[in-house]
Amino acid sequence: MRTRIINTILIAGFLFAVLGVFNLSVINGKKLKELSNRNCIRLLPQPGARGKILDRSGEVIVDNYLTYDVMVMPQNEIELNRTIKVISERLGASTKDLLKRYRAGLQGTFLPVVVQKNVDTKKAIALEELKLDFPSIVIQPHPLRRYAYGNLAAHVIGYLSEIDIWRLSKLSDYGYGSKDIVGFGGVEEKYDYFLREKEGALSVEVDHRGKLVRILGYRPPENGKDILLTIDLRIQKICENTLKGRKGCVLVMEPNTGEIIALSSGPNFNPAAFINQLSPYIAGLFKDRDAPFINRAISGVFPPGSVFKGVVAAGALETGKVNLATTYTCTGSTYVGRRQFKCWDTHGPQSLIDAIAHSCDVYFYKTGILLGPQGIHDYALKFGLGKPSLIDLPYEASGFVPDPLWKKVTRLQNWYDGDTANFSIGQGDLMVTPIQMARMTAVFANGGYLVSPYIVKEIDGHSLSSYRKKSVKVPVRDSTLKYIKQGMRKVVSSPNGTASILSGVGVNLSGKTGTVQVPKGAPHGWFTGYFPSDKPRFVIVVFLENGGSGYACSVLTKQIVEEMVKQELI
Repeated sequence: MRTRIINTILIAGFLFAVLGVFNLSVINGKKLKELSNRNCIRLLPQPGARGKILDRSGEVIVDNYLTYDVMVMPQNEIELNRTIKVISERLGASTKDLLKRYRAGLQGTFLPVVVQKNVDTKKAIALEELKLDFPSIVIQPHPLRRYAYGNLAAHVIGYLSEIDIWRLSKLSDYGYGSKDIVGFGGVEEKYDYFLREKEGALSVEVDHRGKLVRILGYRPPENGKDILLTIDLRIQKICENTLKGRKGCVLVMEPNTGEIIALSSGPNFNPAAFINQLSPYIAGLFKDRDAPFINRAISGVFPPGSVFKGVVAAGALETGKVNLATTYTCTGSTYVGRRQFKCWDTHGPQSLIDAIAHSCDVYFYKTGILLGPQGIHDYALKFGLGKPSLIDLPYEASGFVPDPLWKKVTRLQNWYDGDTANFSIGQGDLMVTPIQMARMTAVFANGGYLVSPYIVKEIDGHSLSSYRKKSVKVPVRDSTLKYIKQGMRKVVSSPNGTASILSGVGVNLSGKTGTVQVPKGAPHGWFTGYFPSDKPRFVIVVFLENGGSGYACSVLTKQIVEEMVKQELI
């Protein structure tokens, strides 16, 4: 009996062992083999370099420079202490800090651990010379972003930082992972997918103890694609130097194509600070009430003031509400209902062209009421206001164009003639961005076309022209454009023009000034224009947030244009 029981147990045990072997080798054999291969094969990442950013002539704005990461192969405690000590001596770094980084980064017995990042070439060579006596020291090249001109064009370029949760949730399906370095703002963010490098890898086989057995293969890294901008660095420098120390922006655009020649927003920031995460400086930027990260040229929304009068004039001429013979007398104010609306000066009899040249509010109060709020609204939309320009930079604002229905629905209030009077001189609820003002001004400069502004010309040598949105013809007559252009020319050429200070800069300009009253602080100032007047090559917008007046913007425009003439850029 006992023998039978023992035999039964032995047979059952044997069958169990056979079934186990069958399960491992046949049922789960393929899966276990894959797991085994994964366990013995390791991939060591090999970094590539991010694409360069160049100005329109190929001059480098942003590229990369080579730094080195110092790594240590895992080893016994005695050898580790000797190795860390010699690295500490060569780098002038704390032994305690190096050891702390080593222990925090240790992942396996074959993977090298980074103990010091961004070591310069001289120190890297000094450590490389020790490799005969300290073979566990590994020096790996690592490219870092270099900003050739510091803060210059910071809002055009953007900066790099570690990917955040929001971006990771959007981009994980496109190969992005945690700890990746990505673009924030500007071209770095908008074109991150093209600028981004593709990491290479070294495939190695290790034994069950994690020690290197052999190298299996190598996939070289791929550098990111270079991007050629429409920006002219020479003009960009002039604009930045002129705007320095002020809140506002300067835009220079080619009126026929929409190419952005210069885009400066102030205050700005230093993109290089984010390479090493210099926390005191970066923390100060985020706390700064002047909001240096905001690109005021495309993301700032402001009332346009008198620079909007060209749109009102176009609408009134097109609908026949006024013509060249229409004259109103400015006595310094006018009544709309029972309320008195003041002009900034007493201008006397004013025709349309005179009213543009002198920026007469009284003329435009009366003209705006004749055109009506819906007419002003509709022509504002035709000139590109109230919607993004679709420039190829992130975070563009839409602005806002009000109308009576909006006020009725959102505020449960009626629209009155007083609202129309404010609307007609670019105040009230109307909000625009400087890039929208550049497009609007370009309509007068190029003969009636609403262009699509852009800032990237080529990617990796390939033109993006076929992807550009075509210019749209604004439905206004040539005669309407002609009359408004005459007024804009007189803004500068007439002794009483609001920008007559620009009459002696070496090139003929046409334009419009604007001064916007705001609830707090000094008024905002605007100047929008184009030059040369007869064959426009450039549209310029100068905006000063709480800058005082349109005259102050005219002064800055004068400095910019004079310097462009001096450098023979016109």
